[in-house]
Amino acid sequence: MLNPNAPIPLYRQLADLLSACIRSGEYAPGSRIPSEHQLAAAHGLGRPTIRQAVDLLIRKGLLTRRRGSGTYVQEPQQEVDLFSLDGTSASFRKKGLAVETLLLAPIDLKNVAGTPENPFNGQSAYCFSRLTRVAGTPVLLEALYLHAALFDGIQRLDLEGRSLSAIAEEQYYLRPSGGKQSFRIAAADADQARHLQVAPHTPLLAVQRWLTFAQTPCGVFSELWCRTDQFVFTQTIGGTVYA
Repeated sequence: MLNPNAPIPLYRQLADLLSACIRSGEYAPGSRIPSEHQLAAAHGLGRPTIRQAVDLLIRKGLLTRRRGSGTYVQEPQQEVDLFSLDGTSASFRKKGLAVETLLLAPIDLKNVAGTPENPFNGQSAYCFSRLTRVAGTPVLLEALYLHAALFDGIQRLDLEGRSLSAIAEEQYYLRPSGGKQSFRIAAADADQARHLQVAPHTPLLAVQRWLTFAQTPCGVFSELWCRTDQFVFTQTIGGTVYA
């Protein structure tokens, strides 16, 4: 029941009520909610108040308005955990999605320079980049740097389509003991836009990841650029997710 004497505005009360109906499944994903006229009659409110409540839930991503049809419960976006030595490809596979990971250049031992935030700056590291496609759509671009001593000889292994975490554990007996990530929004440069098939300057989720091993404070450093129009990228709180 809505309370007109409460300090919370009526449109917010109605938005909370509709949100509860969505969470409970009364309004299932993809279903149409009652019309503004029906909601106004059911709750004794004016249509401007109804419209305020609906607009709020549209901005929150819970509802979507279809012209000439009505207002529908938004289908939930796929969530993919970002915190993994395997990048996000293992998390995509856990969702049962068709994943294709392509190496964009052969892995090579290089001297890293000009990137102060990279822990391998001024040192040699194994470097490579890869592109992850889900159901044929490119969604993730990664640049990876591996500790030269820990991953000695990795350039001789076939990495195409393989899990980096599985290679690290099976070939090098390595498992990360921890790590950290930073997040920001970055505009796609020309190369990123070409690989991810987006327009130049499209906003991307840019992630930097440092993974710690018992043998070294940082064994893997990676930079990721993620399209967020296809998936919601998440991070598990309370422990390191390892895939």
